[in-house]
Amino acid sequence: MKILIIEDEQHLSDGLRFNLEAEGYVAVVAETGEAGLEQLAGNGFDAVVLDVMLPGIDGFEVATQMREAGNYTPVLMLTARGRPEDVLEGFAAGADDYLPKPFDLNIFLARVNSLLRRSRWSADDSKPGDVLTINERTVDLENLEIQNGEETVHLTLMEAKLLRYLIENEGRPVSRNAILEDVWQLQEDTDTRAIDNFIVRLRKYLEDSPTSPKILQTVRGVGYRYVKPQ
Repeated sequence: MKILIIEDEQHLSDGLRFNLEAEGYVAVVAETGEAGLEQLAGNGFDAVVLDVMLPGIDGFEVATQMREAGNYTPVLMLTARGRPEDVLEGFAAGADDYLPKPFDLNIFLARVNSLLRRSRWSADDSKPGDVLTINERTVDLENLEIQNGEETVHLTLMEAKLLRYLIENEGRPVSRNAILEDVWQLQEDTDTRAIDNFIVRLRKYLEDSPTSPKILQTVRGVGYRYVKPQ
């Protein structure tokens, strides 16, 4: 398994590369966001370890450009910016997991292993997964895909978690604070507007008319409700 480390602090990138290689992985280091994107364009990586604070374009922009380019390699973000708002910004940009600095090495390796397991599952077409039909779209929550005719939409892990949570609470209004705590394990005093942005994206994937949603409904003064299409 091949891992790209995008990190400008050499002592940290050297340590991460050493420990990943000790675990049997191939590790490649890029010191800037631009260099990381160049590596991603030409090499097949199984996961990306991405720092937020980089010279040039930052980690949020790297993740955004990856997803816009159709690159859905799992991303673990590392950063000293551990505020809940920063975590949500990372998820909104397309990160799959988020680890604030400083961190324990064993936790880091566990997070990387988790991302790689998901990558292997996604590559295994024989795995049955968690597949359901919503509004004539095939939603594969295990492999993070929505198939709408000939079009395939790739979900981030956080988008899939939110959609799963809403489906599990079918018909019941779910508050923004409950979503923060149960889906992202964040405190309820976090800015909840980031959740609205996730909902907007999910509506684009699932609704025939995203501006007049029937499936992911807004419950005024509360939050959102998933209504199964008839």
